[in-house]
Amino acid sequence: MLILMVTGVFFIYSAQVYTGLSQFRMQAVWIFGGLGAYAFVSLIDYRVFLKGSHWIYLASILILLLLWTPLAGPPRHGAVRWLDFGFFAVQPSEVAKLGCLVIVASILARSQVGTFRESLLTVTKIGLVISLPMLLIFMQPDLGSALVIPPMVLSLLYVSNFPKAYFAAVIGLFLLVVSLVSVDVYGYERFLKENDLSPTAHRGQYEEHSLLPLRDYQRNRILSFVAPERIDPVGIGWNVRQSLISVGSGGAFGKGWGEGTQAQLGYLPRGVAHNDFIFSVLAEEKGFLGSALVVGLYGLLLGNGVRIAGLARDRFGMLLALGVTIIFSVHVFINIGMTIGLMPITGLPLPFLSYGGSFMISCCILQGLVQSVYRFRKEY
Repeated sequence: MLILMVTGVFFIYSAQVYTGLSQFRMQAVWIFGGLGAYAFVSLIDYRVFLKGSHWIYLASILILLLLWTPLAGPPRHGAVRWLDFGFFAVQPSEVAKLGCLVIVASILARSQVGTFRESLLTVTKIGLVISLPMLLIFMQPDLGSALVIPPMVLSLLYVSNFPKAYFAAVIGLFLLVVSLVSVDVYGYERFLKENDLSPTAHRGQYEEHSLLPLRDYQRNRILSFVAPERIDPVGIGWNVRQSLISVGSGGAFGKGWGEGTQAQLGYLPRGVAHNDFIFSVLAEEKGFLGSALVVGLYGLLLGNGVRIAGLARDRFGMLLALGVTIIFSVHVFINIGMTIGLMPITGLPLPFLSYGGSFMISCCILQGLVQSVYRFRKEY
């Protein structure tokens, strides 16, 4: 954790060295705050979260609802995702991840898994409790954060030995959603061609014709992933193309820290280089070797989470540790994947490396839970 945190500060500085910004200093402040939160949570017996799971969940919902009050900050890129308290801002979706993890783990820890019919009530409860926060996150809109929750829930259901019929139903639902989105995006592309519109020139005209609750910028991201040759290369496909150049130009050993050109000259947009695309900056300056080292550090972190889940004293501890590990796995896989063109751009940051106070503290709290499971793994 510490190595990743310090690495993040150095490469945030490198990404902004010619911009006059000094957000790396603020990142260092968030690190100290996050380590304090980590230490505090790790000293609490994790079973306290089992007793207060419903209150934690309700608190996360209330914090999400504050986005529809005057406390909400100004829109950023067409989305309202932050609560503005003047001297700092909070991203409620980070709290929602914690709330969903704790409530799902508590429901599974208290439930008996049996046949398909016997497990139906438990699955229904879980479906209801995760639907509300996912809907509120999606309405911001923040599709990336909403997509972190389902893999975590499915993984916890899987290790709880739920009947395979549930997973077959989920796979069928997933294929249905992918089909509907594919048809919608295809219709969007035809709409642009027939009306001779640029993806970045119009403002939500297709949204009025679609039955799916997708924003046009989300359709643009999907198109830039599946059909980049049909998208304006200096428009919505710009970030991905420049990220690929950044990663590829680093070679085996990189250009050297502070010597990268993509972010510093503005080709990799300065609004995303220090957060969503921090891995691209690192890959350009430290090459394949540095990138592999960072991926290896994440491997250690995730492997340790699985190890601690196996050492947990009870089912709730096991589910907490595994749930945190899955959340981190999704963030790492999607973020690095989108920087090298394997995943569409979703705006998910990279744990401990990307700039952001809410995300840093959230990551530390989640890892504090894992440490608590390890600390209290034995009966005293």
